[in-house]
Amino acid sequence: MEKTDFRKLTSSERYQFRKRAVTLVKSGKKQKEIASLFGVRPATVSSWMKSYKLDGNKALKENTRGVKSEDKKLLSTAQEKEIQKMIIDVMPDQLKLDYALWTRKAVKELVEREFGVVLAVNTMGDYLRSWGFTPQKPKKRAYEQCHKKVQKWLDEEYPAIKERAKKESAEIQWGDETGVRNSNQHGRSYAPKGKTPVKKHKAQRFSVNMFSTVTNQGQVRFMLYTGSMNADRCIEFMSKLIENKEQKVYLILDNLRVYHSKIVKQWAEENKEKIELFYLPSYSPEKNPDEYLNCDLKYGLSEKPAPKNQKQLQDNIENHMNMLSQNSERVKKYFHHHDIKYLA
Repeated sequence: MEKTDFRKLTSSERYQFRKRAVTLVKSGKKQKEIASLFGVRPATVSSWMKSYKLDGNKALKENTRGVKSEDKKLLSTAQEKEIQKMIIDVMPDQLKLDYALWTRKAVKELVEREFGVVLAVNTMGDYLRSWGFTPQKPKKRAYEQCHKKVQKWLDEEYPAIKERAKKESAEIQWGDETGVRNSNQHGRSYAPKGKTPVKKHKAQRFSVNMFSTVTNQGQVRFMLYTGSMNADRCIEFMSKLIENKEQKVYLILDNLRVYHSKIVKQWAEENKEKIELFYLPSYSPEKNPDEYLNCDLKYGLSEKPAPKNQKQLQDNIENHMNMLSQNSERVKKYFHHHDIKYLA
């Protein structure tokens, strides 16, 4: 075997040679011969054998030289975990910091306030990446939302509604109203970096409103109208929901004032054999699957040319909604979202 200069080998190659040396010693070859073959001193081979006898092949691997990465960090592992815990599920203003979102600078100031450790902004970014944190567009949620009421809805109220619906063979529908303007823009468009694209629309503003419902079976019902939602329009739509329908409807709505009006409640009482109204916790639109239908509609409209008049806008909305009405599988996918998986 050709003599090898052990000093010129990589760490991985030296590890393999050490293993080979141990094998040769175990086969009866003298350590002095092995040392000459590998270009090392006999004492080195002897040291390998001692290490091997203590901890096997693991002891033959080289320890990384220099300062350990943990020793170079300005934050201890415990401090890192504490900061991660603090910035999950709360925003800076809730921790009395003058920031709306968790930016590198905001987290840097939190670290300085809590532990007196001053980090560079770029270093803070390195920490965030090592924790698996990425910059993301936050979801909106009202301050007024009561977490306890939402949890009660998820744990007690909705399961009770579901059980009652099962006993009565009723169909649960989720309702919501929305408005679409000709100036709405929800999609994105590719363009050269630094040159924001421009989508032109009529300076004159016009809009069309919609009341719709959706079921977890992918069924969609809708009604288009102009002007504001009022008790008469609400009753008109609900009347259409139960028209020629043998199955009782359990209609779950948000807390728009008109849904709680005396006129609407009186109509619901008069038709209680065919329909019953329920209400989501206040300020909890993310728990209503019909909100996801509204988003689907608005993104779909953003892919079409800007409407030139209200009639064209209404036709665009009607075409998209008719498409959804015939595509139950697409509508069912709304219920895959983690906020409304409890309904699937």
